[in-house]
This record gives sequence, structure tokens and C-alpha cells, in this order.
Amino acid sequence: MEFYEVLENRRTVRDFSDKEVPDEVLSKILGAGLKAPSNDHLRQLEFVVVRGYENIIKILAPIEGNIASFTKSNVSDLAEVMDKDEYAMFVDAMPKQQRMLMQSNCLVLPFFRQIGSPLLKPKNLSSLNYFASAWASIENIMLGATAEGLACALHIPIMDESEHVKQVVGAPADYELACFLAIGYKSDKAPNLKQKEIKIADKIHKNKW
Repeated sequence: MEFYEVLENRRTVRDFSDKEVPDEVLSKILGAGLKAPSNDHLRQLEFVVVRGYENIIKILAPIEGNIASFTKSNVSDLAEVMDKDEYAMFVDAMPKQQRMLMQSNCLVLPFFRQIGSPLLKPKNLSSLNYFASAWASIENIMLGATAEGLACALHIPIMDESEHVKQVVGAPADYELACFLAIGYKSDKAPNLKQKEIKIADKIHKNKW
């Protein structure tokens, strides 16, 4: 695919087939992540790749309960404040958070080194440079996956999930988990949810807002 075609085709997919992602393709995709802009040019990103039901379920242990708790307390309120397209995606996404990460059988855990101050208590905006670098890398990975005919789904850690994962995989104390990233082949049954239509001209402000 051409570059702009890759951008156009990248979508979050939460329903995967049982076709396995080959190791050589996965290495190529993760390599694309390390081509992204990096704070201090250090590329301090590490990937833990988890395959196999027994291994993945250990990683995901807290998610089901956390999502159930979050959904129970938030869904009815969100229906009143969300855009209808946003809410349709939310309703589709929430019940699938644990399943989608298992279903792909290729769970990637991107870790970045957080130096200087706690991630959630930054001293200034520059303290988040390593976090920003990690997400630039993750975007490259998702685009690389799209170029290879694959799909991705993200789950952002909530509550105790990040610390649980760090303990299970033995991550160093000064590294943080950016997200849970499922990479796999899209299921034929995956819904095509409506994407929000955006006019680029409405997003560009010349000289002032």
C-alpha cells in the first residue's frame, strides 16, 4: 500500500481471526516502531511479546473485573454526554477489552523508560517526553501492521493493571507500560463502525485560532 492509503486504512479492530502472525512479520512491524522520533535519540523502548492462552491470561488477570466495574459506573452517564458515533464505538469496545487481547494470540507490551519524575506527576511538560516517544513508536507499529494487512487493538492500563503486568513479566522499576497492543488478522465478522467525518479545513487555523 502507498503511504496515504495505509493512513486511510488504519482502523482499530477488536475481532480477530485465529490466523497467527508470523514472527518475521512481527519483527518487521516492531522494527518500524523503533524508526519513530525518540526523546534524546535513545529509543528506550522495549517490547514484551506474549503468545499462548496460558501466558496471555496471566497478563490480563485484572482486566475483566476492572472493566466490569468501570462500565457499571460510567455507561449510563456517558450515553448522555458522548457524540452518538463515539458512544457506538464505546459500547462495542468495552465488552471486548479482555477478549480482543487474547483472541489475536499476539499481545505486545511496549515499555518505555521513565526518567526524572513519576509519569502521573510530571514536573513539567518535558518530563513526558519519554511517554510521547513511546506513543510515536506505537503509531508507527500500527501503521506497519496495516501495511502488512494486519489489524491492531489497544487497551490503556487502568487501576492496578500496569503494576500487575510489570510484576508478571519482571519489568525494571524505572520502565512503564504504555498500553496493551493486540496485533492480528481481522475477523470476517468484525463490524465496520462508522468513523467520525472530519473536514481538514475546519481543523487548520491560520495565524490565530
